[in-house]
Amino acid sequence: MEKLATELLFYRFFAVILLLSGSAMSKEFDEEKEFNYEKGGEHGPDRWGEIHSEWSACKNGTMQSPIDLLNERVVVVSHLGRLKRSYKPSNATLRNRGHDIMLQWKGGAGTILINGTKYVLQQCHWHSPSEHTIDGKRFALEAHMVHESHDGKVAVVGIVYKIGRPDSFLASISDHLRNISGSNERDATVGVIDPRAIKIGSSKYYRYIGSLTVPPCTENVTWTIVRKVRSVTREQVRVLRVAVHDESNTNARPLQPLNMRSVKLYKPDEENENC
Repeated sequence: MEKLATELLFYRFFAVILLLSGSAMSKEFDEEKEFNYEKGGEHGPDRWGEIHSEWSACKNGTMQSPIDLLNERVVVVSHLGRLKRSYKPSNATLRNRGHDIMLQWKGGAGTILINGTKYVLQQCHWHSPSEHTIDGKRFALEAHMVHESHDGKVAVVGIVYKIGRPDSFLASISDHLRNISGSNERDATVGVIDPRAIKIGSSKYYRYIGSLTVPPCTENVTWTIVRKVRSVTREQVRVLRVAVHDESNTNARPLQPLNMRSVKLYKPDEENENC
């Protein structure tokens, strides 16, 4: 019996190790108690890289996100091409992860084509205030549409919002957002959600190589930040912010060093002529 108990303990320990190593590859970490956004806190952004060895990139990585998209140092290009999105409606679940609210599509919700690679849309979540800044300006909210290719590469499309008119997509799921924010339930099935309702409204975008902005801060993530600033109401931001359980009242990671990375700004040829 003692030998059997020892073997069971070993297999449980081995399973935990496999689980942690898998989450460190490309997936964002879901457990809210493991980290927070409290500046200077024991589990705050400055300490993320010390909490688990698998999160060391949060401290030692050289291609971390978010960054300031300073227009003086971007390279204007036209060869990247317009975003080729082939999204489709799919069943979705809302999850309150404690540090954010995530909308996750079952089996993916279509694809986006970037540099010849197809990435499947997996989920969308929100940060307030925005994590990326443009010319040093921070905005009220930032949406992240997270995609993954068949070989595990990650591409994120970011959309920033200022306070103003309501965002139509958030308005369409507002009842679900309030329910998941105001209850102890972590998950809520919301039915079929069409990601095409998440408006971008601009062909121009920034492109750079960065990382996940939450642990494990995995690098080599292809970032696309839409140039157009959209609008959202204070109430819509407040509903999303309810998910943040710590005293920081924010879920935006501080800006990270650029470290000589190239940042491109895509503009169609006809717009470049007017630059």
